[in-house]
Amino acid sequence: MKDAGSDRCKDPLDSFQVATAHPRDLVAPNFRVYELTRSDLAIRQGIDNGFETDAQLRAAVHLAREVLQPLRDAFGSFTPNSVFRGQRLERALKRKPSSWISTSQHARGEACDVEIAGMPTLELAQWATDKLKVFDQVICECYDPRQGANSGWVHISLKPPGAGTNRKAKLSYVRDPASGLLVYVNGLTASVA
Repeated sequence: MKDAGSDRCKDPLDSFQVATAHPRDLVAPNFRVYELTRSDLAIRQGIDNGFETDAQLRAAVHLAREVLQPLRDAFGSFTPNSVFRGQRLERALKRKPSSWISTSQHARGEACDVEIAGMPTLELAQWATDKLKVFDQVICECYDPRQGANSGWVHISLKPPGAGTNRKAKLSYVRDPASGLLVYVNGLTASVA
């Protein structure tokens, strides 16, 4: 293991192990291991957000190669808002008790939240469903054009090989006009109450 990390872009997924992965290992042409675990909230709260299992690491590397890299190729440099979120970070983010276990795909390394500066969130979600070779879910989350074209973010998930069929679901997380609560709805749409 070198301090600068290694170029592992072409390494097969099953060769990745938490015990031997270096934070600076290049896992896709423009993404390193540390970018898949980085979290401002974890840093602020002193939470170790490292991969806990080889399966989480491998899922996140697969996501970097099949989702994040195509986004970078199309739109240039960006930093994902969130990729892997361990259970401690999930609890802190969602303000849950220590006994709560998240079922989020983020906790398995299978999801990322992204924004691209200057690209309206709804257009980014549509691009992802049209251009990505494969995805499990694309969710346009909290996009409200009254708050600006970049309000909200796009959640994109991808199951790793052997973890089942990707659903190709297109959803939006929007404010329900009747209740005022955020709800998931089918299709890609803006949240306008």
